[in-house]
Amino acid sequence: MLELKKGADILEVIGGITTADAAKAILAENLDATNQEKLAKIKNPEALIKVANAISMCSPASVFVNTGSADDQQWIREYSLEKGEEKKLAKDGHTIHFDLPQDQARLVNQTFYIINEGEQMSSLAKSLLRDEAMHYVREYMRGVMAGKVMMVGFYSRGPVGAEAAIPAIEISSSGYVLHSAELLYRNCFSDFDNEVERAGLFYTNVHAEGNNTPEDVPNARILMDRSWQTTFSTFCTYAGNTLLLKKGNHRFSVDYATYYKLGEQISEHMFITGMTGPNGRKTFFAGAAPSGCGKTTTAMVGTDFVGDDLAQMWIADDGTLRAINPEKGIFGIVEDVNREGDPYLMDCLRGDDTEVIWSNVLIDDKGVPHWVGNGEQAPERGTNFQGEWWAGKTDADGKAIPMSHKNSRCTLLASAIANHATEVAEDPAGAPIKVITYSGRDADTMPPVWVAKSMDEGVIIGASIVSQATATEIGTTGVRRQPWANAPFIPGSLSDYMKAQFTFFNSRKFSDAGRPIMAGLNYFLTHANRGSSGKGLLGEKKDVRVWLGWLDLYAHGDVEAIETPIGMLPKYEDLKPLFTAIDKDYPKSLYDLQFAIYTDNIIKRIELQTEAYSHETDIPVELYNVYRHQKEALLALKEQFGPVIAIDDLS
Repeated sequence: MLELKKGADILEVIGGITTADAAKAILAENLDATNQEKLAKIKNPEALIKVANAISMCSPASVFVNTGSADDQQWIREYSLEKGEEKKLAKDGHTIHFDLPQDQARLVNQTFYIINEGEQMSSLAKSLLRDEAMHYVREYMRGVMAGKVMMVGFYSRGPVGAEAAIPAIEISSSGYVLHSAELLYRNCFSDFDNEVERAGLFYTNVHAEGNNTPEDVPNARILMDRSWQTTFSTFCTYAGNTLLLKKGNHRFSVDYATYYKLGEQISEHMFITGMTGPNGRKTFFAGAAPSGCGKTTTAMVGTDFVGDDLAQMWIADDGTLRAINPEKGIFGIVEDVNREGDPYLMDCLRGDDTEVIWSNVLIDDKGVPHWVGNGEQAPERGTNFQGEWWAGKTDADGKAIPMSHKNSRCTLLASAIANHATEVAEDPAGAPIKVITYSGRDADTMPPVWVAKSMDEGVIIGASIVSQATATEIGTTGVRRQPWANAPFIPGSLSDYMKAQFTFFNSRKFSDAGRPIMAGLNYFLTHANRGSSGKGLLGEKKDVRVWLGWLDLYAHGDVEAIETPIGMLPKYEDLKPLFTAIDKDYPKSLYDLQFAIYTDNIIKRIELQTEAYSHETDIPVELYNVYRHQKEALLALKEQFGPVIAIDDLS
């Protein structure tokens, strides 16, 4: 069990401010008249104490309070340019930010949860005891903003007033971080006090980039205090490590939902998107996939895109599943973003009138960004995060250096994208979710789409995601398990999180019509592992529309499915017209390859997962029951049909 406000509050101990009066004195001493007048509108004493302690600890030269006004936003833009954190590009409103070569992704080996003695953690999490974390913060963060401007912003992780939205404070000496926050989150300065009262809590984030040199990066740390819901980030600028409103606060939200909103809320690493079905029907999906596994592409395939990364979910009074996107913008990977697969996003990136912060792409001599996989003619020369680049440039080992980093990003408002469902995204009632999907990178085992036969089996689909390590994580390699695509962001024990999943999706609060279906997706099945002489993937990026389209039909009872031990599979005659709708031929031979059941592969996967979860304590028995039943049924079919079961044998 997580106990909030347990142990010493590191920010308060080092800052030394414990009362509202002491906080007011620090604020009066360090803020000019304009910023004092702004901050006077925040009345919550705990929030003022947090800000005062950050000032006391970091010792900035001055403090800028960001109210979210047009003037304040412009000040932040100009300050980031003045500092050299961003540079203007050819298009109006476009800027480039380069992170250090050593700081291009999440620093997973330098990211820790701050815990108290005896707290049970996820086996996939790294942690520091409170005293160790206190030592680091005291050594490296005292005076870290000397000579710099501290910027303070007040944000909401979700539409103001939404059931699962939680307010947060973002404190940073980086103009780029605050500029990004204004694009990605809802500034709730004017509503902050009311939102704290409604939610009963807020998160605090303190970031200092220091001198931003390669020599500093080994000392970089991303520390997340679970008990006090406060993050500390130092000596880095990559937004995944510094804009801790994002993944840092997502971790706190996972904790809060797991331990304080059991059966009421869940916090997921999921896209939210809507599809238009027959007769204009709107069906909303929420889907989990590890970073770099097609989550953004899937989200934007929808006719009513809401979000590409995170979802806060709850059961509404009418018995439906509801979800909000904590963010209002996109911090998206740009590699392989092109006209064919991502036309709406490309309109923003190559069109006019969209504010975009680019990071770690190539900039040519005309101030135009370029990236790998954009489907355009690449320039011969340019500048990227490593400095000067030219076609054919190699590293010290003789390997070709790509023009852009695999984790290059674009940051922009989601509402700029043509298929964004802005009204739904900003509605505190949330989007009504009818379908939950889980996917990873799976070359040889699961079919492109399958539906769980029960809520328990649906939870197990999420628990069983596997994926390759991607460029979003520094210090990881190979193929590994990715439970719920949320594993890097689950602070507590996996058993507690799994219990929360079973409890939530089996809740009696759901109405019969409101309970979602749960499904698996797999875009990465290859010819090589399906007895085919072909090469590459057994499909294309645009096939996503078909798999989501079929799930829409199935969720509303418009089509039937074929029952198998692993779940319900689509019939060929129902997929064929969906492929025709995307102007693609879909021969029965391809369907047969995609949906054949390779029993040995699936059984090995079940055994891998069973063995891995056996190292966790108190895993709910439902997991093992589902695995056992599926394995027994697969073995029985193998005995009847052999190791490879044709889909026609089951239809």
